[in-house]
Parts: sequence; structure tokens; C-alpha cells
Amino acid sequence: MSMASAKHLLFEHLAELTKALANSNRLELLELLAQGAQSVEVLTQRTGLSFANVSQHLQTLKKAGLAIGERDGKNVRYRLQDGPIVAALTGLRRLAEHNVAAVGDVRRRYLDDLDGLDPISHDDLIERMKSDSVVLLDVRPGDEFASGHLPRAVHIDVADLEDQVARLPKDREIVAYCRGPYCVMSYKAVQILRAKGYLVRRLEDGFPEWKAEGRPVESAT
Repeated sequence: MSMASAKHLLFEHLAELTKALANSNRLELLELLAQGAQSVEVLTQRTGLSFANVSQHLQTLKKAGLAIGERDGKNVRYRLQDGPIVAALTGLRRLAEHNVAAVGDVRRRYLDDLDGLDPISHDDLIERMKSDSVVLLDVRPGDEFASGHLPRAVHIDVADLEDQVARLPKDREIVAYCRGPYCVMSYKAVQILRAKGYLVRRLEDGFPEWKAEGRPVESAT
């Protein structure tokens, strides 16, 4: 094989991989799988897609080497394949926000306008965690929190936050986070807590991005 042919073949493989990413439902499934292993039933519930549709998308992700299925008793649970998948998705998001005007416009109109304060960065959060000046609030569903979360994070599902807000102290700043930069749960948490007089900010992205950087994490196990 010539050098030119090898180069062309490599680009062909890259093109095949990008085909697997060229679907909004599969991108959402990757976001969910980045929280931890999940069954098809759970993924069906959280995406609103049919069982058959989710299964088909998962097979595409498996074929592309982006997801892996592991048997858990009689069931199969899917997770992200090992490798820099979250980093690749982060790069794709940044590229889209920079090059596609509609992406930046949607983010500004429907996400950033929900929160007037800049989110807190990973480095800034690490420094605040050292001084114990913040309380981390994970507002994802309980199974995702159990699979992995930021150290010493308090878990309150955003759906229960109104009823359980008294668990949170008012003498420290709250930093809320969820699945990633496009996840609306942390935005909702900020709105609820600010309306009740809490000092609260969002993390700049979510648990998968934090973990992908090699930051410390904990799990229920």
C-alpha cells in the first residue's frame, strides 16, 4: 500500500467514526452513558425514544467503538468504551459553538440567559474545595450519582429540590452540577435556589468532563 493510499484509508476510518456521531439522539445517548453504565430500559425512559430505536442507536455506537455492552445477570448494561470519548465530544461542542452561529445563538438564548452569573471553572472549584468554602450539589438522578460524583457532593435530584432545599446550608456558596454543559438540570437548580435566597453558581460543565480531566471522584461503591 502506498503512503497516499494509507492516508486515504485513515481518513475513510475517521469518516466512518464521524457518521456514528452525526445523529442528535446518539449524542444524547453518549451524554447519558458518560454518567455511568445504564440499561436500555433506563436509556429509553430518559431519552423518550422507543426501546427499539435506542437499541438500534446503541448498536451503531458499539460498531463505531464508542460504547460497550456488559452483561449484568439477565440484563445488558451499556457504558462508554475506554478512551478519550468525552474529550472528543467536548472538542466537537467547542468547534460547533465557534463555527456554527446557530449553536452559539441557541446556547445564549435558552441556556445562558437562565443564569446571569459566569459558571465556576474546575481550577477555581478545586481551590474552594480546599478551603471548604463551597457545598457541591449533584442534581442528577440517584443512579447516576451512585455511579460517580464529585468528592463530598450532596445529592438532591432536581425534581426533589423544592421539597429538600432545607438540607442545604445558607452560610456557604452552593455549586450545582449535572450531566454536562448542555444539561438543563443545573440551570433549574440555580433558579430554584436563588429564588430562596441561596448564593449559588453552576459548574462550567458536568461530571463527565470533570472525570475526564483526571479530577478526583467518588462513587457509592
